[in-house]
Amino acid sequence: MKYFGGCDVGSTYTKAVILDEDGKLVSSTTIRSKIRSQESAELAMKEVLEAAGLHSAEDLTYLIGTGYGRNKVPFADENISEISCHAMGVHVTDPAVKAVIDIGGQDVKGIAVDTDGTVKNFALNDKCAAGTGRFYEAMARSFEMSLPEFSKLSLKAKNVIPITAQCTVFAESEVISLVGEGKPEEEIAAGIQMAVAKRCFVMAKKAGAVDHVALTGGCAKNEGLKAAIEKVLKLKVVELKTDPQLMGALGAAEYARQKGMAKER
Repeated sequence: MKYFGGCDVGSTYTKAVILDEDGKLVSSTTIRSKIRSQESAELAMKEVLEAAGLHSAEDLTYLIGTGYGRNKVPFADENISEISCHAMGVHVTDPAVKAVIDIGGQDVKGIAVDTDGTVKNFALNDKCAAGTGRFYEAMARSFEMSLPEFSKLSLKAKNVIPITAQCTVFAESEVISLVGEGKPEEEIAAGIQMAVAKRCFVMAKKAGAVDHVALTGGCAKNEGLKAAIEKVLKLKVVELKTDPQLMGALGAAEYARQKGMAKER
């Protein structure tokens, strides 16, 4: 049996996936990224290889690096952009999905997926951290909550308190002030989720979303955000069967499988 790997070195988390020659997911892992991208890649690959019962990256037929630190994956045969890898990852998980919003640690991307899993079109917002994983970490800190706790808070809200600041720093100050004034926390959280959903509107349109969209990245696990996107964008958010945070690594591993199998022929 041949094995293929994908390593997605993100700004916040590093993910790794190993597939067998039939495309079955053998093992996966997600770790907090270190300061050095190479160290992140080495630690993630060590975990995923051990889980697969393999000794080293040399046991893989082909390995592809992707993400923010894709050029720092020392054992990769090549690297491919995370936009292409997220599209492919979603495609192998659910071929019916044609529009993706990837909310990473520092940027938001809208991706239109073609019938073969390649990228048809994409839009990227990397000018501001608002609405990204870093933004949500700052918001959770403001409420003195964990990210999972904060992601569900807005679901209890009966009303929405709008958040007017567009910048992460100013939004955090605005939220702290509102909390200090004794405003209902769930309604403040609802305002945060609605603000981010509105920022995703342009990305969804660029991705060609008509009636559905899939979310990828760690923020895809944010229940409040999913509900807000469905309300604001009037689109169904597709539930992916595989962890949405793994999509970049999964897509990289699938590209590795395709390239590795073609090379073996």
